[in-house]
Amino acid sequence: MCRVLSPLLAGIVLACFATGEGAAPARAQSLPTAAENLTPGDLDSEHLFGFAEGSDLGVPGEVELEWETSGRLGKRLGRFLAVDSGLALKMPLTGDFRLAPGVTFNASDIGEPARTTGGFNGGFLETRLRLLDRRAAPFGLTLSIVPAYGTVDGGTGMPARSFGTDVALLADRELIPGTLVAAVNLGFAFSTTQAAGLDERILGSGLEAAAALAYQVRPGLFVGAEARYARTYEGLALDRLAGQAVYLGPTLYTTLSPQAWASFTWSFQVAGRASGEPGPLDLSSFDRHQMRLRVGYNF
Repeated sequence: MCRVLSPLLAGIVLACFATGEGAAPARAQSLPTAAENLTPGDLDSEHLFGFAEGSDLGVPGEVELEWETSGRLGKRLGRFLAVDSGLALKMPLTGDFRLAPGVTFNASDIGEPARTTGGFNGGFLETRLRLLDRRAAPFGLTLSIVPAYGTVDGGTGMPARSFGTDVALLADRELIPGTLVAAVNLGFAFSTTQAAGLDERILGSGLEAAAALAYQVRPGLFVGAEARYARTYEGLALDRLAGQAVYLGPTLYTTLSPQAWASFTWSFQVAGRASGEPGPLDLSSFDRHQMRLRVGYNF
């Protein structure tokens, strides 16, 4: 099922990219995120989706404070609820380059009987480089690299030292200028985790492809849908397949004021398979439900 859904999804979105109208006339982004999405005919694509992201970076001189909270619910064995939060300061240094340092927090309620933990987790540094600007090119394309350090194992909630990096290509295109936007994300991640008190390190890596559409109902309000296909592996270089999953879900973006915005998505695992385990879903490596809420404020 996973291997059928993923190519089908990619084909639909790539067809949208190919059949959309030509690139909009060249123009530079001149307004911060929230104000841009209130202006008819203009938009900032970065946050219009859910887990997928657009290629925009903001404007030089803009400083954006963003709070992100992701919830994960449902595993194969026992009770599982985890909440991961992050606070980032996004600073575009040029029209095509941005840095965003941040800190992360974690809370979890895992096991039978439930074990509740929470607190400070670690930090990260997001780096983004825009390779193509959709305002002047057929589509937008941005490279995102995010190294991170954590003190909690996200799968068990136990203390651990983890180092990881996410690398992604973020592509998007206005299929109907100012109204309908499509995005495709391709990502690779790798990490090493060492549980507290143990010498053994767990090495892992993964791939993810996401496709999303967002439609502007009125200035500042976008609704859409998103699909993601993920694979996780043992080893840093995609050595041994551990599992795979397909997620579907709706998305919502709204501008709260000329300086503030919010977005929300709730994704459901609709297909998957854990290597060596029965069942139509992978609830060992992946979660049954994944939610994400983002709130941003521009200075």
